[in-house]
Amino acid sequence: MKTSDFNYYLPEELIAQTPLEHRDDSRLMTLDKNTGKVGHQHFYDLPKYLRAGDCLILNNSRVLPARLIGHRPTGGACEVLLLKDRGEDLWECLVRPGRKLKPGATVQFGEGQLNAEIEAEIEDGKRLVRFHYKGIFLEVLEQLGRMPLPPYIKAELQDNERYQTVYSKVLGSTAAPTAGLHFTPELLEQIQAMGVKLAYVTLHVGLGTFRPVKAEDIEEHEMHSEYCEIPQETADIINETKRNGGRVICVGTTSCRTVESFASEDGTMTARSGWTNIFIYPGYRFKAMDALVTNFHLPESTLIMLVSALAGRDHVLAAYEEAVRERYRFFSFGDAMFIADFQGKQD
Repeated sequence: MKTSDFNYYLPEELIAQTPLEHRDDSRLMTLDKNTGKVGHQHFYDLPKYLRAGDCLILNNSRVLPARLIGHRPTGGACEVLLLKDRGEDLWECLVRPGRKLKPGATVQFGEGQLNAEIEAEIEDGKRLVRFHYKGIFLEVLEQLGRMPLPPYIKAELQDNERYQTVYSKVLGSTAAPTAGLHFTPELLEQIQAMGVKLAYVTLHVGLGTFRPVKAEDIEEHEMHSEYCEIPQETADIINETKRNGGRVICVGTTSCRTVESFASEDGTMTARSGWTNIFIYPGYRFKAMDALVTNFHLPESTLIMLVSALAGRDHVLAAYEEAVRERYRFFSFGDAMFIADFQGKQD
């Protein structure tokens, strides 16, 4: 299967640049994973398609304000983007301008509350950066850092919390699990009151989620690794849901990848943590997930391949064409899709 098989035409003006005023006012396309039939709703209509006994799997990772704007001793501006904590104040980072930030270079952020030294250059042009500060690093970061918005978003974010889910809890992501951005506390309460259980996993989203698939044949693509956890309570809820005939509905591809990474062949779950580089594309047999809430994804990305594994490439691409015709908003701050077996009921 070729990467080009997952391409589609998207007018640039449909790439959402800012979040809506109300999270759950986003549009919601329903897609029957078996027939390809689509329907058009709003996200606040999601409860109509849920049933008592279902469970929603939510990724509670919280985005680090990982983009730091600083200056070199010469006064020249520079940028450091935190990627991975190596421990003892050493981080893997992306930097620019790269030619100016070689090993030995120093950088200052703010009024000197945070200083850094480039210690080494590693693979893919990344740097190992050692930070120096007083107090607690995450508090300094909250003060000085900016949200690491995806490269296709050009507008400045006015409120950092709009790039966080309302249930975000565990700091560690460099990109938001965006399917969850549509939920409000009130909507989650309404869903729980219906008898739908909420269960949380943690997957720290890396920038690899935006990395294009460069291999012509998708099976030759090397997937990035991300850290994830399934607590005992979530494993128990998934197993109970399966036993009682309910549906395991993942909110976002990150929740899906976490669940599918740790599920046994019969779909049962145990509490686990570790790194995953699972790559889900057509031909994959889902072990635990029954349905998916997700946003619209970039052409030729691993994420559109994942949703195609669930609903079929032809159904997904036809739904995306429909979304373009209907002027849906795309990507991180865009609209959503609910992919499930609707058994002909999408009204």
